[in-house]
Amino acid sequence: MEIHVFPTKEEMGRAAAEKAAESLREAIARKGHATFVAATGASQFEFLDALASMPGVDWAKTTMFHLDEYIGLPETHPASFRRYLKERLVDRVHPGTVHFIQGDAPDPKAECERLNRLISQYEIDVAFVGIGENGHLAFNDPPADFEVEDPYIIVELDEKCRRQQLGEGWFASLDEVPRRAISMSIKQIMKSHTIVCTVPDRRKAEAVRDCLTGEVTPLHPASILQTHDRTYIFLDVEAASLLPNREK
Repeated sequence: MEIHVFPTKEEMGRAAAEKAAESLREAIARKGHATFVAATGASQFEFLDALASMPGVDWAKTTMFHLDEYIGLPETHPASFRRYLKERLVDRVHPGTVHFIQGDAPDPKAECERLNRLISQYEIDVAFVGIGENGHLAFNDPPADFEVEDPYIIVELDEKCRRQQLGEGWFASLDEVPRRAISMSIKQIMKSHTIVCTVPDRRKAEAVRDCLTGEVTPLHPASILQTHDRTYIFLDVEAASLLPNREK
């Protein structure tokens, strides 16, 4: 795991995008195709904007999977992660194949099974992730399941996670925030060849400290990233403010 700290969110996002684009280009050069996983949320704004402008990525030779999605939310909802990814990445770079999580599918369990069949056919070259205010990785809230083998699972969202979504402005009230989601599992994320983790903002500082310098534990789900040799963490100074001996 490497940690890099930048003065601004824009510099953080650009550096993370450079690493992500490098990983995609390397995979395409090596085997003619790259598969990646895309995250959403406010933490990914600067990163995805910069990534969409990166030169030299043959996006037609990529396949995209989607990290997580609320259950029961239509794509037309402002908080839909499908809508977010279409607007901020897919409609800008046009990956060759896109596999979205259909959060409003009538049977979420069957939707997980569909996604699990699809993703089992791929090696994930690079996963784009963030860290939640409660330390979650994707929608794996604490205590996260580090052992479940299924690539996509149904999860219950805890109140801190739901309050984060409210605080970021995606919903008008806490009651509107869904209580369940389909999320990529911890084990599936950790199978990625490279992980690019982008985390801005002071509100994430405690989670960043706990997950990156404390013990690896399901109580701090993103702490599992410490065990992945090709994880690259990109922080702004606010998110890094509680790290000991932080890198400038």
